[in-house]
Amino acid sequence: MTARIHVIGAGLAGLAAALRLAPHGREIFIHEAAPQAGGRCRSYFDATLGMVIDNGNHLLLSGNHAAQAFLREIGAEDRLVGPETADFAFIDFANGARWRLRPNDGPIPWWVLSSQRRVPDTRIRDYFAPLALLKAAKGTPIGAAMVCKGTLYERLWRPFFLAALNTEPGEAEASLAATLLRETLMKGGRACRPLVAQPGLSAAFIEPALAWLAAQNVQITFKRRLSNIVFAEGHVARLDFGHESIAIDAADQVVLAVPPVVAVSLVPDLPAPRSFRAIVNAHFKIAPPAGLAPITGIVNGLAEWLFVFPDRLSVTISGADRLLDTPREVLAERIWQDVARVTQIAQPLPTWQIIREIRATFAATPEEEARRPATRTAFPNLFLAGDWTATGLPATIEGSIRSGFRAAAEILCLSRNSI
Repeated sequence: MTARIHVIGAGLAGLAAALRLAPHGREIFIHEAAPQAGGRCRSYFDATLGMVIDNGNHLLLSGNHAAQAFLREIGAEDRLVGPETADFAFIDFANGARWRLRPNDGPIPWWVLSSQRRVPDTRIRDYFAPLALLKAAKGTPIGAAMVCKGTLYERLWRPFFLAALNTEPGEAEASLAATLLRETLMKGGRACRPLVAQPGLSAAFIEPALAWLAAQNVQITFKRRLSNIVFAEGHVARLDFGHESIAIDAADQVVLAVPPVVAVSLVPDLPAPRSFRAIVNAHFKIAPPAGLAPITGIVNGLAEWLFVFPDRLSVTISGADRLLDTPREVLAERIWQDVARVTQIAQPLPTWQIIREIRATFAATPEEEARRPATRTAFPNLFLAGDWTATGLPATIEGSIRSGFRAAAEILCLSRNSI
């Protein structure tokens, strides 16, 4: 009998695992609890705005090699768009200063020598402070490895690390920040081009992946929630989906690609992050003025990143637990004031939507980083995938896809070794 692989969860991690496993002659089944695929990486029609929007504003960088590979393999590599070179617009509300950060393409950072490319009012030596993160021991917070104050920190390092880690940088795990530096800025501008999915996350990542997997005879079932995993003799023996149960043979494998709170309820003694951070996204239905940068970083404002789309302006605020109790109407008005200041739009609050992701990512602290589990588990036929597993990256699209690729690689390695 052909060995079967059951992937639990059709988010990016589960889809990435299935993508890499499909060409290797296995029967693959994907089981998804929701009525659609994508998890937190998807688009939907918002009735208030009357348009399709993403459930979160996700910025990728050209150095995100797993995300790029995923899109190439499903034939959607043209659906990430961005400038030809690394170029980030910023505004500081403290004094109204505007500038563009423009790292040069190569790894030698000569751009810091140019006042036209670096952050205003900064010294060249300030740019080398984060190199201390590369030497920091595992379990060290960023605040213990580098000085978290000063003009450059407030105008570059804090926005950069906060957006990627979704945790106040001073308390975040230094090794995660070090990985980000190695894979982006330290490789030069070629790895730092900002990329956004167009026309949206589902059109870029999810719909082409589902079509590709269907062509490979991967079977996907929606509205099928895993309620229990039965273990016997140290293996996964059965998957219970409410009124349906699936027996798991010794040669079969299971990839559990679900959120950590679900995983710990299904697998005994599974380590997993316990603390999470929120993200707030705001969308405003208004045609953007001509000439706006695709993405603008906002320093000393409530809004942090402004994204420009053809039919709307969208804002992301990371580490946003402090905003969870703010009334939506108040939050929309305050964020719009920031947007109007950046764009110089003299117009009252347009039609808006606020989306608060309460448990958007795990808190990227040393304590939570230590709780992230490996891909392999104590059960030889059970593998984990998800941005919360030990990828070495924070909880991002890139981390999700790498986790799925890693789960697939572990299964294929196990299969080769058993021959």
